[in-house]
Amino acid sequence: MIIRFPLCLVILASCVSAQAATFDLPPPGEDLIGRVAIAKVREGDTFPVIARRHNLGYREIALANPQLDPFIPEVGSDIVIPMQFVLPPGPRRGIVINLTEMRLYYYPPEDSAQTGVVLTFPLGVGREGWSTPVANTRVTGKKANPTWTPPASIRREHAEKGDPLPRVVQPGPDNPLGNHAIYLGLPAYLLHGTNKPDGIGLKVSHGCIRLFPEDIEQLFDLVDAGTPVRIIEAPYKAGWQDGALYVEAHPPDGDGRDAVVSFTPMVELLVAATRDHPDFPIDWDEAEQIMANQSGLPVRVGQMPKTDAPNDAAQSPSSDRGTDEKGDEQTREQPRAGFFGRLFGRD
Repeated sequence: MIIRFPLCLVILASCVSAQAATFDLPPPGEDLIGRVAIAKVREGDTFPVIARRHNLGYREIALANPQLDPFIPEVGSDIVIPMQFVLPPGPRRGIVINLTEMRLYYYPPEDSAQTGVVLTFPLGVGREGWSTPVANTRVTGKKANPTWTPPASIRREHAEKGDPLPRVVQPGPDNPLGNHAIYLGLPAYLLHGTNKPDGIGLKVSHGCIRLFPEDIEQLFDLVDAGTPVRIIEAPYKAGWQDGALYVEAHPPDGDGRDAVVSFTPMVELLVAATRDHPDFPIDWDEAEQIMANQSGLPVRVGQMPKTDAPNDAAQSPSSDRGTDEKGDEQTREQPRAGFFGRLFGRD
């Protein structure tokens, strides 16, 4: 499998703080935050260790690095740190949770000290049979050192496994809610910490939404009752940056192994994204490759032609040329004609 990376890469010389996922909010019409980075695998590293170091979920690291062993990656090898994101569709207010991406975005209110930024955190969400619902709701309250009252269905499940639960689990290391809980206007669903941080970036919960302990502590201090919460499922996101259109694709299944069964969602996404630019040169073959890879990385699928470009350049806006840091032209391999190319009339 070929993974195509965004053109801008950052080489990480040291670790990134787990609470450093705060980015300036892009201006209206712009949708990307962060940068893709490259780090080195250290002695004793595993994907869960690397993910937590960089405030990422397990699957984000796994999808971006299919060439590495998740639990015995070769020391000294390069590892892609997927720290660039297309902001989810819809209003940039309050908390937005993209279940498919397993990531939360928080937009502080305009009258707060944090206005003008967006914070983003990886999540663990509901597994098959216990799916976290899509909904519009609000924060109704929060509590430090919460108790947990497991529902009868969960107590029965644990009893069948020989691991009976008490009716009320007190605060402490055995409490799966961790040290902080944020309650929502959805009965039985909440945002909380965890005593099993390796589950962040996986679909393993009973429907609640887990965060790393350090992340839920930070979010706990920022949000108040009444904060809007929008829970969505958006496996494919499109966004603009400097006149270029990017697409980010995530597997809709938990482990990312299911094959793509329909290209229609990608077609609809790109058609909608370019509705105001009917002549925008979409590279449909690149879009097909993005669908096949589902790497979770934003990948460019087209660039807005410059109005002052020469006629011959304007007639070939999808020419796959760029410039290096010195301004010299670099030519990349032309995309192959594939499904989208045939569908939209490319030779």
